[in-house]
Amino acid sequence: MIWRSLAIVLAVCGSAVMQGGVTAQGQSLVLEDFQTKDAEGFPVNWEHENQRSQSKGRDAYKVQTEDGVNFLAVKDAGQRIKKKKIDWDPKAFPVLTWRWRLQKATTDTEPIAAIYASLDTDLMFIPVFTKYVWSATKPEGTLTEGGIFSGSEIVVQSGTKAVGEWFEERVNVYEDFKRIHKHEPAAKAWGISIIAASGVEIDFGSMVASAGR
Repeated sequence: MIWRSLAIVLAVCGSAVMQGGVTAQGQSLVLEDFQTKDAEGFPVNWEHENQRSQSKGRDAYKVQTEDGVNFLAVKDAGQRIKKKKIDWDPKAFPVLTWRWRLQKATTDTEPIAAIYASLDTDLMFIPVFTKYVWSATKPEGTLTEGGIFSGSEIVVQSGTKAVGEWFEERVNVYEDFKRIHKHEPAAKAWGISIIAASGVEIDFGSMVASAGR
């Protein structure tokens, strides 16, 4: 399986821990591998977007292990969690890779889930992001321009039939940012965020930034 191959690669490369919890491995940075969790299973160094509904979020996001590999299992979240202050230079490591596995969704759920790559902030220190989505209905490659209060969306996975199957995504967040936002990102990325819709069950695996094309 794709995700198991990724885990093997990460295990044999050798690593060094950098600031912000990022692990350097040769020409790649492990931004998150869900190796640490608190007593309730919530991933360490992640925050809730909506502080008023933390209890629901803590129930929705749980770190689990399968065949010795950790991942984040999400059930009926309907809200975003974020990991910020990541020591990640998107120009040096422009390619973001992650894996996800849909467990449950309905055809009217839109989008099913998404990963936000926030490479900069605006003048009000609000994160400027590109949203990579798993869509129930839109074809892969669909770009939806964002507005004042919403980021642009790129569909990287589509449909609800492949339940229980891991998919690996590989996107060039640096080039996407320049193309969509028309300027260079910050020297250090703001962070990443995860969201899954209400009624959805989906798993997220390791998130790795690399220097590859």
